[in-house]
Amino acid sequence: MAVCVPDQPTFVTPSERDVWQCLRRQLPQECVLLADYRLTDRHKDYEADLVALMPDSGVVVVEVKGSHVWVEPDGRWMISRQSGDRQIHPVDQARDATYALRSYVESDPRWTGTRVRWSHHVVLARTSVADDFATPDCPRWQVSGKGDLVDVGRRVWDTTSLHRSDARAPTREDIDLIREILIGRNLPERDIVAVAEDRASLADRLTMEQTQLLGVTRLLNRVEIRGGAGSGKTVLAIRQASDLAGGRTTGERQRVAVVCYSYGLAHHLRRSLLVGSSAKRPAFVGTFEDLARGWGIEITGSRDDSDFWEVELPALMAARAADLTPEARFDAVIVDEAQDFAEDWWTPLVGALRDETSGGIFAYSDERQRVFARFGRPPLAMVPLVLDHNLRNTRQIARSFVPLAPTSMVLRGGDGPQVEFVPATSRDAIAAADDQIDHLLDEGWEPKDIALLTMGARHPVQKERQESLGFAAYWDEFWSNDDVFYGHVLGFKGMERRAVVLCVNEDGNRDRSRERLYVGMSRATDRLIVVGDPAVIARVGGPEVLAQLEHRVSR
Repeated sequence: MAVCVPDQPTFVTPSERDVWQCLRRQLPQECVLLADYRLTDRHKDYEADLVALMPDSGVVVVEVKGSHVWVEPDGRWMISRQSGDRQIHPVDQARDATYALRSYVESDPRWTGTRVRWSHHVVLARTSVADDFATPDCPRWQVSGKGDLVDVGRRVWDTTSLHRSDARAPTREDIDLIREILIGRNLPERDIVAVAEDRASLADRLTMEQTQLLGVTRLLNRVEIRGGAGSGKTVLAIRQASDLAGGRTTGERQRVAVVCYSYGLAHHLRRSLLVGSSAKRPAFVGTFEDLARGWGIEITGSRDDSDFWEVELPALMAARAADLTPEARFDAVIVDEAQDFAEDWWTPLVGALRDETSGGIFAYSDERQRVFARFGRPPLAMVPLVLDHNLRNTRQIARSFVPLAPTSMVLRGGDGPQVEFVPATSRDAIAAADDQIDHLLDEGWEPKDIALLTMGARHPVQKERQESLGFAAYWDEFWSNDDVFYGHVLGFKGMERRAVVLCVNEDGNRDRSRERLYVGMSRATDRLIVVGDPAVIARVGGPEVLAQLEHRVSR
């Protein structure tokens, strides 16, 4: 597979992308494929759809034409467009660009060698080309039709390897230098943190586009918003809570409760919502457990006492909700990561509404992130809305976990580095994951950008910090921006960091391992390294996820 610059280019037409994909797969890995290359000299601007830099063959500028193309008897090349038929000059375009690029390279002071082979090739991606096709300016070997796409890599290679003898074939060193000259020199170095910040700003803007949904739903009081990882659910939940509490939705301020299950997410929600004017803040922000304590209920069950959490506690809370004064009740309840809630947890939430008919219940959920063995839904008729755009993760990261997502997703995040997979046994996974932290720091990521998440047993650093600091101070550390964060996928839902090392330190036989893998892989926004046993990955996520991690699928 050829090296591509850029790795995931944007194309004007599907035909250009199709040809690019064919050449990327078919050319040897020593080759370099430049896409949408532009060059300006004192005469004019030149555009090359693709430029193939091929050691032991040559440099070929590829001009791609989609739609139907034909040649009139008088030699004019024509193309069919929606606006009508018009004349085109694909051979001239490719030839002129070839001469311009060759002149640019040979005029560079770094180029001290003799001339290498340069040529051009025209690809008519939607047009059949006869075997005996020939025009004075374009022999058959210099043009490929739609029937030639299965072998277009060889045909482009042969354009200079077989059909040019006016110069020498370039060496690998020649190609490296030509690539360096064409891409540029003395350029600012890539700052991965700055790139991540730019991409985060874009993701924020895209997420704000989705807040238009809140305007559409402002007259609805029972809504379930479903979406995959990275679709902006938590951002929307925060915006909705702020709008309702501040009176921006209905014109009247409402008493709002924002409830979730995990400590980390509750910490994030409080930091986002309990700011500014106290009169415009939600009345409550925290976990279901925090709400019980706020109502004066003593928490007596241990963390693994499912009967207490799923039966006894919600019953106590339902009884307390029935006795709440009107002033203590809520106009609306917003539940983030609602798939974590047990069936009976919804009863006290609905019971705490001021008006059981018009009171708002808004649930944000992702069924594929149901990592606990609890199955509950609001005991009310809810209007479903689906968010099917991934905004927060790079396309490379989102593509790796799309097979695990609840619905098909449109990937709108920016481009980033490939997801990296480090094979390791489940027993050795933590040690291997620790090594990847140093790898990320060497790349230029700051400690505050990095999280190491385990799927099985907690990392020793996480255990030590939780035991010495307590849960509240442990989560304060996440926001302190001082050090690498060590956590577990169960507590990291709704959270994110720019760079994540996911440690698959389990055998894949526990319940809901597939959901844990989905959560873990979707926590990184920009850089993801997965450490684990390939057999476990395949057993938990399926062969498609393993193929994505090992880059054995067509991009």
